[in-house]
Amino acid sequence: MSTGNMRRAQLVTPFGVGAMSVLVNGTSVITAGLDHWYEADEVSTLAIEEYQEHDWRLEARLRVSEFRLPPDYRYQGGGSDQRNVKLTVPVLRFPRWCFCMYCKRLELSTLTMQQQVTCPDNEHANKPYKPRMSQVPFVAICTQGHLDDFPFNNWVHRSHTPSCAGTLRLVSRGGGGLEGQVVTCDACGNERSLRGITEARYSNGEEHTNLTDQLVSAADPYFCAGARPWLAQLEGACGEPLRGALRAAGNVYFPKVESSIYLPRKEGAVSAEMHDLMRHPAVSGTMRTLHGIFGADLKVELLRQNLLRNLPPELFGPIADDELMAGYRDLLGVGEPPSIAADENGAELLTGDDEWRYPEFQHIRETPKDDYLSATDPGIHRDLESHLERVRSVDVLRETRALRGFTRVRDDVLKLTSGKALLRRKPLPPVQDWLPAYVVKGEGIYFELDPDRLAAWEGRAEVQARADKLTAHFGAVASQRGLQYRTLSPRFVLLHTLGHLLVNQLVFACGYSSASLRERLYVSDAEEHEMAGLLIYTAAGDSEGTLGGLVRMSRPDNLRSVFASALTDAHWCSTDPVCMDAGEKGQGPDSCNLAACHGCALLPETSCEEFNRFLDRGLVVGTFSDSTLGYFSDLNLA
Repeated sequence: MSTGNMRRAQLVTPFGVGAMSVLVNGTSVITAGLDHWYEADEVSTLAIEEYQEHDWRLEARLRVSEFRLPPDYRYQGGGSDQRNVKLTVPVLRFPRWCFCMYCKRLELSTLTMQQQVTCPDNEHANKPYKPRMSQVPFVAICTQGHLDDFPFNNWVHRSHTPSCAGTLRLVSRGGGGLEGQVVTCDACGNERSLRGITEARYSNGEEHTNLTDQLVSAADPYFCAGARPWLAQLEGACGEPLRGALRAAGNVYFPKVESSIYLPRKEGAVSAEMHDLMRHPAVSGTMRTLHGIFGADLKVELLRQNLLRNLPPELFGPIADDELMAGYRDLLGVGEPPSIAADENGAELLTGDDEWRYPEFQHIRETPKDDYLSATDPGIHRDLESHLERVRSVDVLRETRALRGFTRVRDDVLKLTSGKALLRRKPLPPVQDWLPAYVVKGEGIYFELDPDRLAAWEGRAEVQARADKLTAHFGAVASQRGLQYRTLSPRFVLLHTLGHLLVNQLVFACGYSSASLRERLYVSDAEEHEMAGLLIYTAAGDSEGTLGGLVRMSRPDNLRSVFASALTDAHWCSTDPVCMDAGEKGQGPDSCNLAACHGCALLPETSCEEFNRFLDRGLVVGTFSDSTLGYFSDLNLA
């Protein structure tokens, strides 16, 4: 089978473990589990330290010892260096069902098929070249993350265990949509349209699908068999309804990616050089061994002595004792309280974004000085002082994004242990466990709203009523689909929409592509961790993230210009008055936007934390009927 090229970041999202992609020759494949990601052959040598990354907060949150970058393929090393040569991420052929575009025959192949499938039908017996078969566009999914081949044989024979073994064909009978696609059986003559295989309904919070209820009858439902083809496993019947889906549909794969801005345990104590040195397996392994014996009582002399047994002294010559011990404490969390939250069943429950992001909020809003997180105070233009509390120029930041699982059918809450179980066949102990991740190094601008003005604005009844519309719209969707309910505060909608408007303006002001910028919201109205901040930063993990253009726009005069243009454009969308009028009833995904559309406030989904939902220009600059409704309605930057 032909191989394909993919960026390393794409193997975390959107084509991580359990996701389908298409190779250059048209073959649809599914990314295999983590069990075989780093397997070297007889020629190459595995040097895993090149892929190891650490973020102490994220490691504690996800209960792993490290993160690993997806392997990068190298044809050959330099000279005799064969480290990590020809490492690849394994994939499996899926879906297995194939059909012939000439005779319409359906044939079931295998996951590990290495060659293209040729049609074995008698119609082609006398032809010198047998036509190649293409994979069908249909799969079957369930809410527990399982994925299976569409049950054509069961569907056409209306049976859980059909006895007929006749040749199946997928023919087109005219008409658009699935109703025109018909499965037929040559032996018994049965035929059945695929109409309705993707449809589902919700009753009393329970999901009912046509594929489950109508394959035979509602009295004899056809449930999911628990297939996990990316692990080549059949887990066993899970009892969930099964629904058909197009293999490229958006509901087939929702990656769960957890991200963290790196925060130093002690600001400025560990240099970037020491961080790089700790990635060496001899260094990290020695530190972990000594930590298991001595813990916090380890002396620096003993640490240095053991390190020198495995590494040349030149590596540690420039490193002072204080920095060496700081690296030891930073790597292993010496002296830090454990941060483990588990329920009585042992399934980890991740803390909410409020608690998780509050430490980041506390650091970034100040002026940290560290090799991995550095920010300065550029000052605030006098025209913006009434609405902004502070601005920070984030010159250096480091974000780690790790894949911790995925869902199918809907983007639902996923427990940590359940997500990890989808990534590999057998779980690893926490001291050996790892997750795939990638690291973004870049820059950003941080804004924080004035707390007094914000409190007065949120106290207005019409402002709260506007935000309640979005809460009601999402609540209706959540109750139908069994999603977790959430309350959307005015400050959340305000900062979220403001972030989108500013990103759209910064694209023109400093030359970044819109997909290279990303928002990070620090929003909470809880008394113990109140936040009203917004970070816009570079999201591309390459050289585009270090050009300095974004930091330059945080200067007072430049920032005023950006705000002036963004707020001016927000007053009138290119689709107004339709956009603003449609916003009164809701628009966009699940009607969870008000005055926001592709012409004014939407971004590439990789740049938005909420899949382009919960946006409203009305809470930023006001509406046609109430021009004073927005937080920035009274700000004149003309």
